[in-house]
Amino acid sequence: MVILGEVHDNPAHHANQARALAALKPAAVVFEMLDIEQAQRITPALTRDPAALEAVLGWNAAGWPDFAMYAPLFQTTPAPRFYGGAVRRADLARARNDGAAAAFGAGAARFGLDRPLAPGDQAAREAEMQQVHCGALPPGLLPGFVAVQRLRDAALALATLAALEQTGGPVAVITGNGHARRDSGIPAMLAQADPSVSVLAIGQLEGEPDGPPPYDLWLVTDGPD
Repeated sequence: MVILGEVHDNPAHHANQARALAALKPAAVVFEMLDIEQAQRITPALTRDPAALEAVLGWNAAGWPDFAMYAPLFQTTPAPRFYGGAVRRADLARARNDGAAAAFGAGAARFGLDRPLAPGDQAAREAEMQQVHCGALPPGLLPGFVAVQRLRDAALALATLAALEQTGGPVAVITGNGHARRDSGIPAMLAQADPSVSVLAIGQLEGEPDGPPPYDLWLVTDGPD
């Protein structure tokens, strides 16, 4: 499995992802931006018609950046199977209020959602949530945001494992850098659920990091204009 991180609105990151998919020729591609039902609507004919595919997926209406940046990721040759790892809004709200395990339901223990994070890890993740939200979150909301992130990571890991089982791989995952993190994102969930799976986590940054970032490999590009 190859986790291809991105900053969502950076065109260079999507161009890099398209090059990676062309080289990898994955049997399956999992998208953070799609749920299961959306992924099932994709047909070979639609992948050749970006405007029609965007309309069928309801992409731009969902608030994601311009579909034109993502369209090449659906045009990999040979054609892969497409999977979605997005979580329903109702489940995100439940995770925020009741915890990730309650929202995930059966199988939560497989991804460690039934256990609280170590205090230091919880604090680090809350600090990360505060940072990515520009320091605007009231402290009382931070645990809920961490729970939502854990739920999303687990849902993406589950979709990735299903893709591997059904296609034999390789599997590529298109997702934000936060979910690509080896220490807390999809790779950590996969290691919890099935340590035998081989995972390469790639992040894409918009500036030089202060130290080694939490990926196996990373690229540094300029931010979007």
